[in-house]
Formats: sequence, structure tokens, C-alpha cells
Amino acid sequence: MKNLFLFFLVVISFSCKRKKEVIVEVESKKNSSFSLNHAKGFTIHKNENGITILNITTPWPNATEGFTYALVPEKIMAQVTLNKNDYDAVITTPLKKIIVTSTTHIPVLESLGVASTLVGFPNTDYISSKETRKRIDNQEVKELGNNESLNTEIAIELQPDVVIGFGIDNQNKAYKTLQAASIPIVYNGDWAEQTPLGKAEWIKFFAPFFHKEAKADSIFKSVEKEYNKVKELAAKATKKSTVLSGAMFKDVWYLPGGKSWASQYLKDANTNYLWQNNPETGSLSLSWEKVLTVAQNADYWVSPSNFTTYKQMQESSQHYTQFKAFKNKKVYTFANTKGATGGLLFYELAPSRPDVVLKDLISIFHPEILPNYKPFFYKALQ
Repeated sequence: MKNLFLFFLVVISFSCKRKKEVIVEVESKKNSSFSLNHAKGFTIHKNENGITILNITTPWPNATEGFTYALVPEKIMAQVTLNKNDYDAVITTPLKKIIVTSTTHIPVLESLGVASTLVGFPNTDYISSKETRKRIDNQEVKELGNNESLNTEIAIELQPDVVIGFGIDNQNKAYKTLQAASIPIVYNGDWAEQTPLGKAEWIKFFAPFFHKEAKADSIFKSVEKEYNKVKELAAKATKKSTVLSGAMFKDVWYLPGGKSWASQYLKDANTNYLWQNNPETGSLSLSWEKVLTVAQNADYWVSPSNFTTYKQMQESSQHYTQFKAFKNKKVYTFANTKGATGGLLFYELAPSRPDVVLKDLISIFHPEILPNYKPFFYKALQ
């Protein structure tokens, strides 16, 4: 009788366990994909039971493998069974505490209304947002050093629900230390997107961590609508100016490839970017002689590295003075738009607001289209 009782106990236990697993498995087949119209680096699927499966397909350029995360609402966490070997992390939502590692993440948290969950950040001086700077000044956001050498001791003390990682590979030792302390690392690859709207759509990456999907969708649609509206206005312009971009570092001139997000801005602003037919999605590395041959007579010059004045450029290299755009004072930069601690606002906010960037550029190249517009990021070099 004792053996028979144990047999039935094992059968009942096994059946209950199988039943829980079957429920999750069946419901996971009845999922819905979130609409992503521009972003290429991730996908989102949500089950009927509320579990969100987040796949990061491009955490960085030329990545050979991606990451998969399961986001489980707190109210059902105890009721589901997931094979953790199938996921790089299983995360309880909504998040109460988060660490992010790129300034591009800050405006997203603020626009979703969850900035108060941020507890740590590397190099806080780079943050320009007044809202988050106030929290930094109040010691509500801790300084964590550099991303590649994150202060793991402080990060572990903060006990975040997740760290949103930023990296060029999967070799960050600090991240591995945090994972060993049971702190999930989730990679964000917004910076690897090749279109302005693709970068902005990563707000939908953050949304399921906070159950803010509807709000994220609404915010993005508003940005997308405004971007396309001004793009259509620019397309009606009859004049198409030639444009040069970038500047030299030592003896190498770095400028956007023809298929990069920066080149896309210039295309949508209805200009003739002189390297727009180049197939490179990243940056080009050219000699100044090559650039001079192609762009000496370019009408405009945008994003000349971090130079803020013509004097700085001339002191750095006399070669710059040979360009028509330099001579005619037609050089425009975002380097003069800074936060309270010197961080460049373009790097922080522009990925979330491509509509504002495009308006800036259109107001430069086609001032008649936006006659009363005051540029936010791009301004004439001093």
C-alpha cells in the first residue's frame, strides 16, 4: 500500500507539473507580435497570459548572435513555468529599479513617465536632461564610473531589477560580474539602427518592462507623423544643395557612409549629400585630399566633429579653409547645444526626436519651407 501511495503521489505531482507547463506552452502559441515599422534590431511577441518575449537580433553591428528575454508580469510569475535555459534572462515586470548605460535611454524613460525608477548611470556628467539632473543632484541616481569598467560594487548595492547594457561585443567583464550576482543584463542596440525612425522606435523596447506599450506606441506614432510631414514638405523644394559632413581626427577624415542614419537625414531633407551613393552603413575614413577633391565646392557643411567655432577649425587644420562652405560661413553644428554639465544634447535626445533633427536641417537647407522655425540642435558655427 505504501508503494502504491507513493506511485500515485508521483503521478499526481508529475501531472500537475505537466499541466502548468502545457498551459504556458499552449498559450505561448497564441501570441501577438508588436508592430515595428522601422527598427530592425529587435522583435517583441506577447502571449495571451501576458508574458512578453523580447528578441534582440542586433545588439551591436555585425553581431553573430542575439539575445532572448522573457518579461513576466509580477502578478503571474508564481503561476507559470518557464525553461530558463531558453532565455538569457527571465525578468519580473514592471521594473521598480533600473540602471541604464547610454544617454539615449534617458529621454525614453522620461517620456514614458518612469524616470523615477533610474537608480544608477555611468558618467552622469553626460546627462543633460534637467529632470534627471535634478535627481542626480539629489543623490537619487548614483554615479557608476565608466561603462566598460562599471563600479559593480555600487551597482550590486543598488539591487536593480535589470541593467540595460550598451556594448560593441559581449566581453564586458563588469556585466558578467553583475550577472553572477543575479542581476539581469539586457542589451539595447538602438545605436546600431541605420535610420532615424528606426532609432526612435526603440522606445517600444523599453515599454514592456514598465507595461507602457500603449503609451510608447502613441509617442512614436506622433514622432513618425511629424517626421514624415516635414519630409514631404522638403521634397517639394526645387533647390537641392550639395552637402559635406564630418571632419578630421589626426590625418583621417571621418564622415557618414551613404547608407547610414546620418546620410538618411540629409536625403530626407532633400539635399545632395556627396557620398550618398556609397554603400557603407557606418562611417568612412578618407584622406583630406580625397574629401577636398569631391567636396571643395559643397554648398553646406554639417556636423564638423565637435568644433564650435571657425577659429577652432582653422587652428586645428588650415586644410578646412580651402572649402567653399567654410569660406562662405555655411558650416552648422550641434556641438554648441549642451547641458548643464557639458553633455551634448544631440547624443542624448536626438535619437528619440528625429523629427526635430529633420526640422533643423530643413530650416538650414530650405529656410523658405520653415520660415519661423528656430533650430534646436543644429546652429551656425560661431
